[in-house]
Amino acid sequence: MAREIQVTFDCADPAAVSAFWAEALGYELQAPPAGFDSWDQALEAMGVPPERRNDASAVVAPDGKGPRLFFQKVPEGKTVKNRVHLDVRAAPGLQGDERMAALEAEAERLRAHGAKRIHRHEPAPPMAFGHIVMADIEGNEFCLD
Repeated sequence: MAREIQVTFDCADPAAVSAFWAEALGYELQAPPAGFDSWDQALEAMGVPPERRNDASAVVAPDGKGPRLFFQKVPEGKTVKNRVHLDVRAAPGLQGDERMAALEAEAERLRAHGAKRIHRHEPAPPMAFGHIVMADIEGNEFCLD
């Protein structure tokens, strides 16, 4: 039986990092529990003090088909390269100049939302079609593929 997965990010500012990834992936902030118009209302009712209301956040695919991304506040900052990272499929099926142009356009769009460009890897057929390494607003690496 295949299992559903959730991808969890350790971060300093869950609300900001979740907003970035929602924009990057076309996801949306997970809706608050039934009966609440906002997360602030729900957290208030649960007795969560205001200073703890940015301890976690989650985004979900609007069609429910992608994994849930969960963002949890941790006290330490990022210090080394990620061992696991997301590949954002920004140019599936494209090759050569057309592929790299699509990746460059997505890189620029995400830079406008706070991403940092790290390195462009040129196509080297037959095994490598080219990709761009980026980092989100807290330095978590991901690839535009």
